[in-house]
This record gives sequence, C-alpha cells and structure tokens, in this order.
Amino acid sequence: MKQWIKIERIPGLLASAYIKATRLVIDSYYRPVAEEIVSTMDKGLILDLGTGPGYLPVEIAKKAPEINIIGIDLSRKLIKAARSNADSAGFDQRLTFKVGDSARLRFKDDSFDMVISTGMLHSLKNPNRVFREIYRVLKHGGQAWVYDPASTGSGHKKKEWEASLALHEKFLLWVFTGLKIHQPAKPLRFQTIRSIIEATDFKDYQIEERKDEVRIKMRK
Repeated sequence: MKQWIKIERIPGLLASAYIKATRLVIDSYYRPVAEEIVSTMDKGLILDLGTGPGYLPVEIAKKAPEINIIGIDLSRKLIKAARSNADSAGFDQRLTFKVGDSARLRFKDDSFDMVISTGMLHSLKNPNRVFREIYRVLKHGGQAWVYDPASTGSGHKKKEWEASLALHEKFLLWVFTGLKIHQPAKPLRFQTIRSIIEATDFKDYQIEERKDEVRIKMRK
C-alpha cells in the first residue's frame, strides 16, 4: 500500500483552497481559541507557528490591544495572505508575518511570552526539534499551547467549502490526493505526544485528547 507523503508546507497550488477552508471556521474555531488565549494573557508578545492566513492572530488582536504577534509559516502564499488580512483589519502594526521554519526559529532565547500553534503538529517531520525550539524561545514562566484538530469544521462546513471551490481547485485537490500528498489530518496519540515533550526540558505540561483534536499546554 502506498504511504502518504508527509509535507509540512501547504503546496502553493492548494493555498487558495486552504484559505477558503480556514476562513469558514473563523467564528466557530479561531475566535473561541482566541478568547481562551486572551483570558490567560492580555499583553505581551506571542509567536504563532504555522500561522497560515493569520486568522487566529487577527482574532487575538481584536480582543487584546496590548498583545503583539509574530506569525510564521513555510508557505509564502499563506504569509502574503496573512499580511493582507492583518492590513485589512487594521492590525499591520501589531501583527508581523514571516516565512519561517518552526524547527529552525530565527529568534533569540527567551523572546516570547507565549507560543501558540493550531493544526500543525500532525504534519511535522521532526516534532521533537520543534518542541525544543518552542522551549528555547519561550521566556521563563511562559506558556506554549499546541492545538492539533483533525477538523475545524462540521460536515455542513465541509460541504460549504467544497461548494466554494473553483473547478481548478477541485482538480488540484483530486490530483494531490491521488498522489498521496494531500494527507488527511490525524492528531497524534497521547503516548507519542508525551514522548516528544519528555525529550525536551518541559516539566509542566497537560495533554487533553478530544474526539477529533488534541490540546497541549506547556509552561517553561
């Protein structure tokens, strides 16, 4: 049986379809996550790994005027979209988006009050290295929240997304799926996640398994 090819970057040809999918769950997923983050932290500097089109940083910025966020992603097209979204929302001075690799962060030690990530963990080729980098750039006492949903939308949202796709987007999804490149999201198991965390210097952590999502909260 042919195995899925694990990729960390959303292929440029699929970027527009991915943007449409994530836009549909701003209200149902990103906004509640933003509210949870802001309830814990109302000022400081946050790093968002795998930021995509930047919808989560925008939602956080709406709720906390004293939070600044740097978002990184491997996809240049998604970073371009994130910058456009931040500018349209009027947060371009507080939100910064850069092309970057979560396994090789270009930031100094102890730089961030919080590190967040949604929907990236299952796609990582070297999660151990990413988690070590998260620990390195966090300030002492800082928190890292890694949320990894298998799906951020209901079946209704999926149908709405599919209906919004142009013919060329549907064709590209079909091609990538046939080539075993467009891999369906599947959260990592508890034991796997615990072994990844315990290979770092994180000692204070919680892992919560839900039906279609895993949520990890770590403190340095």
